[in-house]
Amino acid sequence: MKLTRRELALGTIAAATIPAQARAEAEPIRIGWLAALTGPLASPSIGFDRGVRFATDEINAKGGINGRKIELVVRDTQGDPTKAVNATQEVISRFKVHAIWGPTNSGELLATTPIMARAKVPSLVAGVVNSLIDPTKYPNAFRVTPSNIQWDAAVRNYTIEKVKAKKVAVVADATGYGTAALADSVAGFKAANIEVVYSATIDPAQPDVSPDILRMKNAGADAIVAWTVSSGLAARLMNARAEAGWDVPIVGHPAMGTGEIGKLVTKPANWDKVYIIGYKSCSFDDAGKLPARTQAFVDAAKGKFPLNDTSLWWVVSGVDSIRLIAEAVEKTGSSDADKIIGYWNTLTNWPGLYGTYSFSTTEHNGFHTDEIVMQRANSQHDGAFALAPGYA
Repeated sequence: MKLTRRELALGTIAAATIPAQARAEAEPIRIGWLAALTGPLASPSIGFDRGVRFATDEINAKGGINGRKIELVVRDTQGDPTKAVNATQEVISRFKVHAIWGPTNSGELLATTPIMARAKVPSLVAGVVNSLIDPTKYPNAFRVTPSNIQWDAAVRNYTIEKVKAKKVAVVADATGYGTAALADSVAGFKAANIEVVYSATIDPAQPDVSPDILRMKNAGADAIVAWTVSSGLAARLMNARAEAGWDVPIVGHPAMGTGEIGKLVTKPANWDKVYIIGYKSCSFDDAGKLPARTQAFVDAAKGKFPLNDTSLWWVVSGVDSIRLIAEAVEKTGSSDADKIIGYWNTLTNWPGLYGTYSFSTTEHNGFHTDEIVMQRANSQHDGAFALAPGYA
């Protein structure tokens, strides 16, 4: 039916007479969800995505937040910083999102964090690169995973104290994250008087890493420290280590425990002696049990999506992030950016599934260090892992 000019005018007047606050209270809570859902760096984001959608569906099924449903504005960044920048600008300027979760890759976050800060959009950060968090430069950004300082210390301490390595080879993927992680790791080992006999970044798509493995072996490394989110690169390192007849431990990034590795190693034994960063929340105790809160989530998630092909912490991190946004809106009664940011700044010992978070106006690294552990990469069950040898 075609409307007359008078009808159009009356409709415009009617809309204008609705108070702005009432219109705001009726609109959905729009959350920008930016992630590398495809491409060589997709493994973590696929897990995060399951948690994001689980939490969103759970909240919306209960009527939303103060009657307002959550609306996800999803963009696949493909692990490309340029695509991530374009996606960030789009969800901010076109969709007017109330908060952003992601990108989940640190290389992309290095490019997008300043954009979100200029727009003053509340942002939850999954990247570990240290410079991503600065309450003065980026007062809108809050880290909901450990920083690289915390990760690096856990890996270094395990490599020195449990593996007893005196010489190490340190490698990383050739991304913004990998480059930063490599530099931090090498500096940390040198400061601890451990000899770094080989260090390099490797293209995640490089088909053959045998030359790198042989250089590490010939240099006399007692352990390989690997920083990569690429399951393909991690599996190639494991396969090349086996082909070289070399059984030194590989210690490092959690992505080396993703279920995809099991499909990519040429033999199951190639995945032995690989130890990854993990979390108490996603670790089995000596009786093979998860913490009660985590187990309740696993039970609720079964049948909705698989867990054996991912890491549980990626999933529960996605859940925590949506719940953090939702709680800020619920408790303040507003989706205004300053209200969300202000609420996060008051959180102390917030009990998430993935971890416990504490923030203040001067500290936006919220993850508690004492919840980080090391795990056996090939011990995954329902996305969780057994503790690494000698680690309690």
